[in-house]
Amino acid sequence: MDRFAGVRTIISDSKPHGDPVVQNGIALCKIHHAAYDRNFMGIRPDFKVVINSDLLLEVDGPMLKYGLQEMHGSQIAIPRHPEARPDPVRLEERFAEFLSTG
Repeated sequence: MDRFAGVRTIISDSKPHGDPVVQNGIALCKIHHAAYDRNFMGIRPDFKVVINSDLLLEVDGPMLKYGLQEMHGSQIAIPRHPEARPDPVRLEERFAEFLSTG
């Protein structure tokens, strides 16, 4: 099974700022991609990971604990070259959506 999902858009194509550019993308594995899409996980404009507060309280085994819950407060790895980094403005917009869901 392929564990890499590839690049996830920060802002979907159907929305303003949803341009098909490198800065509107973020590389996530399948698990984190799904969590990001379902607003179980958000990424702040300073590249810090935030896990939904309800999910932090769940007890369900090692995948939840080590795969998601322990990511809370960590920083994602960002590309060395600024033009390849996720756009903080787009992250801020998407993070506001994450906060509004929970």
